[in-house]
Amino acid sequence: MDKEFLENRLNINRRHFLGKMALGLGSAAVGSLMLPDLFKGSAGGSADLPLGIKHFASKAKRIIMLTQNGAPSQLESFDYKPLLNKLYGQDLPESIRQGQRITGMTSKQDRLPLVGSKFGFKQYGQAGTWVSELFPNIAKMADDICVIKTMHTEAINHDPALTFFQTGAQVGNRPSMGAWLSYGLGSENENLPAYTVLLSKGKGNGQGVYSKLWSNGFLDSTHQGVQFSASEDPILYLNNPEGTSKQGRRKMLDHLSEMNQMGYEEFGDPEIQAKIKQYEMAFRMQTAVPEVTDLTNEPDHIIKMYGSDCLVPGTYASNCLLARKLSESGVRFVQLYHQGWDQHNNLGRDMPLQAKDVDRASAALIQDLKQRGLLDETLVIWGGEFGRTNYCQGELSENSYGRDHHPRCFSMWMAGGGVKAGITHGETDEFGYNIIKDPVHVHDLQATILHLMGLDHEKLTYKYLGRRFRLTDVHGHVVKNIIA
Repeated sequence: MDKEFLENRLNINRRHFLGKMALGLGSAAVGSLMLPDLFKGSAGGSADLPLGIKHFASKAKRIIMLTQNGAPSQLESFDYKPLLNKLYGQDLPESIRQGQRITGMTSKQDRLPLVGSKFGFKQYGQAGTWVSELFPNIAKMADDICVIKTMHTEAINHDPALTFFQTGAQVGNRPSMGAWLSYGLGSENENLPAYTVLLSKGKGNGQGVYSKLWSNGFLDSTHQGVQFSASEDPILYLNNPEGTSKQGRRKMLDHLSEMNQMGYEEFGDPEIQAKIKQYEMAFRMQTAVPEVTDLTNEPDHIIKMYGSDCLVPGTYASNCLLARKLSESGVRFVQLYHQGWDQHNNLGRDMPLQAKDVDRASAALIQDLKQRGLLDETLVIWGGEFGRTNYCQGELSENSYGRDHHPRCFSMWMAGGGVKAGITHGETDEFGYNIIKDPVHVHDLQATILHLMGLDHEKLTYKYLGRRFRLTDVHGHVVKNIIA
């Protein structure tokens, strides 16, 4: 090749190189705007992929989890067992119990008398899903929900069971499911947190909920759930103090950020960076939160759908409507806790009150998401931390009965977000005590939820104290039969 040819070729390559580089830099800039953490190393050195990148195509974009705290009875909701009515008052056969662990509240009883539901059941939808008369509105949504009858857990008391459900461990100091999703996927709206928590209390016996249920654990504190309150200020201490202007707050945050940055450069503590992010998020939320929490502008037909209680802050109905607005605005994980399901006695009196609290609004949430075209990309989950026994706790009478904790099998339902609609998954025995087909462990459900969100539960890890932790610990299998 002659010299002139080589020079021309080099000139062409140089032009091509510069042109391609310009396009590449532009693409990188767009990527950094869409995924702010794309070019940042993870503080724990543990993520397989940068924050905000899914392991595979997701079925769902967001989750609304309707946690019924206290454990609603599956035998009065979605697991119809007519044999229990026929065997009323007879002892639970040892061949069914098989020496399985029961709580201290009934272990000293002389007898474990069987008791069926005093409430009627009917089949609904094309698949004939059994639903109790206590949930007439959810029953109408039978073709939109997937009922799982075979949930089970090792925990037999409320605190460890609820903690296990939310964090994958029965002890504290583990990241909650919402924190894991925030860590793995980030937020869709820079003006709102990725993970929010709403609390309500029904008319029944309540079990406490506590901040460790929405803790970030060993993850950065930016992934902790943000609790919304029913007070005049939905998020405490968010607004500027009296006499402080927005411009003054902005100047203060700028100076504070500079000081924190100096501290980070000196000590290298990633929590300092997390604090900077939290301050900035709080500043942006001052505008976004009042707008998204204002329910007064909802049209009349929406208020009618959820019920008039939705205009009363702090009620379950209000929180369901707020959950729709938060999810619609890009909040990744909305967690509701509704207390009052702990019916150890007077179940026949108290459970109808609880069911009335949640039935209409839960069904309305599905309808609302569906009519807005959001249900396909929003996963809705309804259920408690364990189930209820088929025998009576305490004295059995025609007018009164209660049920103890039962971790061996219980029912939940899911809707939208890539879940098969109008099906029932799994079977329990005719006594409603043991699982006979298609068991679903808590870790299996967690693995399935992450899968629907585009995350492999075995790859979403964080290195802490010398080992890689994950939501499902070393367990869990995706329940493929419920995925559309």
